Amino acid sequence: MNDIYYCKQCVYPSTKPHIEFNEDRICSGCIAYNNRPKIDWQQREEKLKSILKDFKNKSPDYYHCIVPSSGGKDSHYQAIKMLEYGLNPLVVNVVPDKLAEIGRHNMENMRYLGVDTIQISLDPIIRRKINKFSLETVGDISWPEHISIFTVPVKVSVNMKIPLLIWGESAENENGGPIETLDNNILNRRWLEEFGGLLGLRTNDLEDILKIPKNKLIQYTYPSEKELKSVGSMGIFLGQFLPWDSLKNAEVAASHGFKYYKNNVEGNMVPYENLDNVYMRIHDYFKFLKYGYDRITDWSGWNIRNGKISRKEAVKINQEKSGRYPETYLGYPLKVILDEINCSQDEFDNICDKFTNKNLFQCNNKGQLIKDETGSLILKNRDYE
Repeated sequence: MNDIYYCKQCVYPSTKPHIEFNEDRICSGCIAYNNRPKIDWQQREEKLKSILKDFKNKSPDYYHCIVPSSGGKDSHYQAIKMLEYGLNPLVVNVVPDKLAEIGRHNMENMRYLGVDTIQISLDPIIRRKINKFSLETVGDISWPEHISIFTVPVKVSVNMKIPLLIWGESAENENGGPIETLDNNILNRRWLEEFGGLLGLRTNDLEDILKIPKNKLIQYTYPSEKELKSVGSMGIFLGQFLPWDSLKNAEVAASHGFKYYKNNVEGNMVPYENLDNVYMRIHDYFKFLKYGYDRITDWSGWNIRNGKISRKEAVKINQEKSGRYPETYLGYPLKVILDEINCSQDEFDNICDKFTNKNLFQCNNKGQLIKDETGSLILKNRDYE
């Protein structure tokens, strides 16, 4: 965990949770991508069509599936593909607590694809209380958003008796995870608890520690096995049946009214990702504090694999831009974001220090973290060799 080294093909570090390396020090994310040419994608798509046909035939005059959505490029693409396959999807928008204006446009735009949508917004008083609690306890301000995007659509699946959910990419396939999970195409409770970014925090912890009444945590609670079985709810990853390309998804979405920026957003290498939740810049920064990589590193890996940049270029980009202190995001100053959860700048910086893995960063002879002129930390090993 503390002796950081990097994938020889991309720039993922050994500190990334769940990542594995082969004997040539190639990470499991690159291994999965390198195996793509060996996959019979036509056969996979036929399998997908068979699954969709089966669910459509079970309820021909009703909704055939649910597309969980935050209004982003990928959920646009998912909904568009379902329409192309002749399905009648119900799009379930889970609205972030702090929704950026461009994110609001994109969420509203989902309707104009020609689909019914349900927008579900959770109690902002409770949500911001959880935002601050999860920031303080597990170092993730976006924990409520992460769990609700997985729980709310499944609850709709159960309550409206629409068993099939169409998720996007399999994060463990795209980002690198245990090799034995790379062919998994089902999202269920086990996947959520292991790979869904819950960081060991459970909904009943909020009830016990924050004394939040159980009836205020309804939408954060995953349905029981009995409820799921009564409907036959099943979630599949579209990215396991179709070659996943986020740039292509953004281009397809843009041709249907999706908007994104001309220039790359803060803390990223692209202008079309994470445009909804203003808290995401803080989320990605804490990933850097804990593990020594962030969203720029993620996109470096994907762009290397897609042949858009070389590893040498990715190293230079990460050395210059990765891990910057989150002064602003999507035009919102950090102070404005922190005010939403009643957190001062000093309090935030103390929380940052609490979750910083000092073994990864340069410290002075007193063990204090060294920061550069921008207030950002300095990795000990940043040559990426």
